[in-house]
Amino acid sequence: MTEVIGVRFRAAGKIYYFSPKDISFQRGDHAIVETARGTEYGFVVLGNTDTEDAAIFQPLKPVIRKATSEDDARHAENEEKEKEAFRICKEKIQKHALEMKLIDVEYTFDRGKILFYFTADGRVDFRLLVKDLASIFRTRIELRQVGVRDETKILGGYGVCGRPLCCHTFLSEFAPVSIKMAKEQGLSLNPTNISGVCGRLMCCLKNEEDVYEFLNSKLPSTGDLVTTPDGLKGEVSSVSVLNQKVKVIVSLEKEDEKELREYKASELKFKPHRKATKSNNAAHEKNHEKNDQNDDSILESQNDIYDSKIESIETDEPSENQDASSPDERNDVRKSERDEKSGVRKSERDGKDDTRRSGRNGRRDARRSGRDHKGGAGRFERDDRSNAPQSDDRDKRNGAPRENNAEAGEQKEAGRERIGTPKLVKESSDGTN
Repeated sequence: MTEVIGVRFRAAGKIYYFSPKDISFQRGDHAIVETARGTEYGFVVLGNTDTEDAAIFQPLKPVIRKATSEDDARHAENEEKEKEAFRICKEKIQKHALEMKLIDVEYTFDRGKILFYFTADGRVDFRLLVKDLASIFRTRIELRQVGVRDETKILGGYGVCGRPLCCHTFLSEFAPVSIKMAKEQGLSLNPTNISGVCGRLMCCLKNEEDVYEFLNSKLPSTGDLVTTPDGLKGEVSSVSVLNQKVKVIVSLEKEDEKELREYKASELKFKPHRKATKSNNAAHEKNHEKNDQNDDSILESQNDIYDSKIESIETDEPSENQDASSPDERNDVRKSERDEKSGVRKSERDGKDDTRRSGRNGRRDARRSGRDHKGGAGRFERDDRSNAPQSDDRDKRNGAPRENNAEAGEQKEAGRERIGTPKLVKESSDGTN
């Protein structure tokens, strides 16, 4: 346990924790503390309190002192200077024609730095502005661009409910808001009706979300079929979330006759299909975690059984390391055995591959030698045919002897003479035939 105090530096700002350093503080006191921006004047919103170490960030910075009357006067003087700095900065912005809107000015307690808060649609080149402000105030100048929600939080105002804005009065941080929350609460989705002064969705939608989730979990949806206490069945026409009442279009005993009736939600019978509340979700998550743990333990036990079966099948004799006392040693033994077996299998595969490869090479060489032998025999036959007498070969191919061929030629010549075929006459050198 650590003793701390809670300090704020602006209205509805974030609470920072400091070590009181044996000084007693009460709510409403002022304290001088050291921060990342320098020495600051803060408002104590939480007196000396013992807090668990896990709830705070260590190490805690100590409080310098409790604020005195002189410190209060200096703080009031800084507030007057902030108004003057705001006016000067606004004039310089108009002079440089910068598209930015000045929101607030803040002095540190020791006046070592001045912070200017502004909004803009995009990036702004304010280097010349910083030079002018530094030459006027003779101190460090820091410009910070903020969003529209921060602008509304700083300036304040009144909401559509007629009360001061929540972000300016008590909300220290902005909570995420979605359009789903407006649907859950049955509000109109018109942006003008569900948007706040800043133009974003109203923060109060988040404040009422838990209540509407709880109430809607007890109601049917529009269009669902329900059974009334009278035993009639009908369709839900509309629901009133806050009153917990449902309007149902029931079908009467007569044909084609229906009637609109209103019932309490607790009197109707229907199948709920709304999402569970956060508490139910937390319970479901715990149950899922337990189930996951049980599943993990079951899987671990099954894996152990499976590993033991593998050992009993693969090893004929019990291993010497089976009596190892720790699971890590047993895992090492199993790993070494698997490595040895994988090495044996790999060597067997390599031997088989070599055998197949040598067989393929031998068959390829045999085919090649056979082709060479056939090619040599063919060459010898061709040489023999070339050396043999051509006349005999032709006579054999024609199927008749050479003498018969000569007689056939004489017969052809005699036939030409009978039919008057002209003969070719060779001229002599002297012109006579």
